Amino acid sequence: MSFRTKFILILLSATLTLYTVVGGWISTRAQQPANDPNAQLRIFESVLQHIQNDYVDEPNMDKVRAGALRGLAYGLDPYSTYLTPDQVREYNAGNKESQAGLGAELSQVASYLYIIAPMKGSPADQAGLQAGDIIEYIDNKATRDISLYDAKQLLNGAAGSEVKLRVLRANSSPLTITVKRGTSRAAAAEARMEAGRVGILRINSFGDGEAAEVRTRLQDLVKQGAQKIVVDLRDTAGGSLAEAAAVANLFVKDGVIAQTIGREGKALKTLTADPKVAIFTGPVVALINTGTAGAAEVVASALLERERGQVVGEKSFGAGTEQQLFQLRGGDGLLLTTVKWATASGKTFLGEDRSHSGVAPSVEVKGPEAAETVDPDELTGNDDDPVAKPEPGTEKDKREVTTPAPAPKVPVEDVQMKKALELLKDKAAQRAA
Repeated sequence: MSFRTKFILILLSATLTLYTVVGGWISTRAQQPANDPNAQLRIFESVLQHIQNDYVDEPNMDKVRAGALRGLAYGLDPYSTYLTPDQVREYNAGNKESQAGLGAELSQVASYLYIIAPMKGSPADQAGLQAGDIIEYIDNKATRDISLYDAKQLLNGAAGSEVKLRVLRANSSPLTITVKRGTSRAAAAEARMEAGRVGILRINSFGDGEAAEVRTRLQDLVKQGAQKIVVDLRDTAGGSLAEAAAVANLFVKDGVIAQTIGREGKALKTLTADPKVAIFTGPVVALINTGTAGAAEVVASALLERERGQVVGEKSFGAGTEQQLFQLRGGDGLLLTTVKWATASGKTFLGEDRSHSGVAPSVEVKGPEAAETVDPDELTGNDDDPVAKPEPGTEKDKREVTTPAPAPKVPVEDVQMKKALELLKDKAAQRAA
């Protein structure tokens, strides 16, 4: 074999070996999952080593641990959180009878405490708080970047006591609103008749027993001659999945109404309609807005996906989850979201971000207040912001503390209700033809 031939063989062999090694390394890297927990653990170990070896003072590792766990849970969703040992004991003991709140459904948007909707007639409602308000401070305690659980604890207190809130609202200077804490019971479902044999069914809550109340109100409307129904779900948040499914079943006589979804998108429970429960088969239109969340979204999505009626208004907020407490060795715990509520087709109401959350209406109609909603994503939380916390004792602070809640707005035309009535009128005309 000539020297030239040997040289070519050696070169080819070296090239093949290099290709195999490099190709295998690239393949391994490509196959490594984006959410590789081992890679994340190595990062945490590196940070921990720097804290132990390089931090200027002797670190309190218990505080470091608690802070790390808070951060881990905070990066998931508004409803997952780290609990201290005291909070775990309080959670396991249930709600204390001596504790009262504001009566509002709350969440977090862009790290701010956000009012999805105040309960009708609640202390929050009576004090002038509105859906879409941002609570920036609770008694001078900043709410930005604290957990939703911690914020709720700050809001709760003895019945009759007062809590001072600094509220951000679009087209308004920061407001200081004082709310007297109290217990609240959601207003019962309301019903009335409109011209053209249209029944208006306003649902204020999906708490325990509300489905039976809604059924009674719907039966009353049918007795009065209602042949078409508008179901008003605007600013209705929270409640029970079972109650929501029971209400949807009044209009949907068969098929899947909703699901619960677990890890890896697995359906855990499927809620189906019972034909014997349905009592209204005529045309239906539902109204939703950004204050519609949780159980109310179950009803709206069921009407849409079962093709039982139109949904008019604005995209709903996107909520509906269930949490499980996992206790840790130190007595503290992690409250983690383990279940999400979903539509009949399996789309969860709480998505990975705001754009992927909620129920989109089949007929979009912006309410008159929509243009006045604060966009939390535009708030930075910096001290340079015009909405930043005023310094205590300044004239600015004194002026804001005495700022009263805004006067009630002059009633404007309900364009969403008007559109719903038009759709039902057109539906009736089509059926007559």
